[in-house]
Amino acid sequence: MKSVDRNQVTITPMRMEDLDEVLWVEQSSFRDPWTRTLFEEEFKNPELSHFLIARYEDHVVGYIGFWLIQQEAHITNLAVHPAFRRRKIGEILARATLHLACGMGALRATLEVRASNDPAQGLYGKLGFAMAAIRRRYYADNQEDALVLWNDNLSPFCEPWEPPPPISETP
Repeated sequence: MKSVDRNQVTITPMRMEDLDEVLWVEQSSFRDPWTRTLFEEEFKNPELSHFLIARYEDHVVGYIGFWLIQQEAHITNLAVHPAFRRRKIGEILARATLHLACGMGALRATLEVRASNDPAQGLYGKLGFAMAAIRRRYYADNQEDALVLWNDNLSPFCEPWEPPPPISETP
């Protein structure tokens, strides 16, 4: 499947109204998906928790979340609906998040990724993440190991960046 034109993907902050579509992405992406309640709890912590969504042709097709803890961004979730994968939407979301985190004062970023998730590991490597540790039996659904990745230099993401144009809101 080919990449989508970056201008066809709109990145915006997640709102409570987006939650039904985000749950569609979440439940289509993970064996042990987050619940509506977990997402709602994230909305209660706006200083800590930050989420972006990707819209393509007026539908939420992906999302990413991170916690900003002092000068570190901890990426908690990244999901793209299976029908829209391998089109660079995950990369657009990840780059937008690292730009946002840098703009909020983050100097470095971390995340956990399944040891078997080669495509995600490739994406994160492209964005400057490197393996720092292994969390044995981290994932509850199958006891799979998680690789702990860090990017210790977010300064390249602090350069000027133009996100895709915003979606037009209908009154």
